[in-house]
Amino acid sequence: MIEAFIFDLDGVICTTDEYHYQAWKTLANELGLEFSRAKNDRLRGISRMASLEIVLEESKIEYSAEEKVDLAEKKNAIYRKLLCNIHPEDALPEIPETLKALRERDMKIAIGSSSKNTKDILGRLDLLDIFDAIADGSDITRSKPDPEVFLCAAGKLGLEPGVCAVVEDASAGIQAAKAAGMLAIAFGGDAASDPCADKVITHPSQLLAL
Repeated sequence: MIEAFIFDLDGVICTTDEYHYQAWKTLANELGLEFSRAKNDRLRGISRMASLEIVLEESKIEYSAEEKVDLAEKKNAIYRKLLCNIHPEDALPEIPETLKALRERDMKIAIGSSSKNTKDILGRLDLLDIFDAIADGSDITRSKPDPEVFLCAAGKLGLEPGVCAVVEDASAGIQAAKAAGMLAIAFGGDAASDPCADKVITHPSQLLAL
């Protein structure tokens, strides 16, 4: 029996893909590198440092570990400036109402995201206080498809993985949910075509029927 839903952030609660794309493209342009939307799609669900490695894969320059950290921080600074444009209306349709309905049914809800900007984004959406727990990039060392972030979220909820369901839009998140021993629910993105997904939904309100 499901006792909690653990939501991915980007693509599930809101969409900041365009902000990530613009920030990475700005950095890539400064470094003289090509950065396409196809390459941006490869960054979905993975950590900032892992994303940077993909951005730099065609670079002829060998960057030191310290230089890579500086580049990742530079991208994040660009991204955070773009985040100032987010407001409550940017939550995906049905999300605020569905989260409220789940809480009214005494269902635990949490966030499991690799982003270190999770709390800032939720605050701008006026959704920070509705979640019982938040596990983000500040809590983990391994990004999806490693299950660490979802196991961390379950731990913060005080629940066993087997009673948790994950809502994800990325295939890497579906793989992470299965590795964690949780029900994997696909909501859009490439998660919807992942054969490992236990359920596929097209609207958040469908969670209320599970």
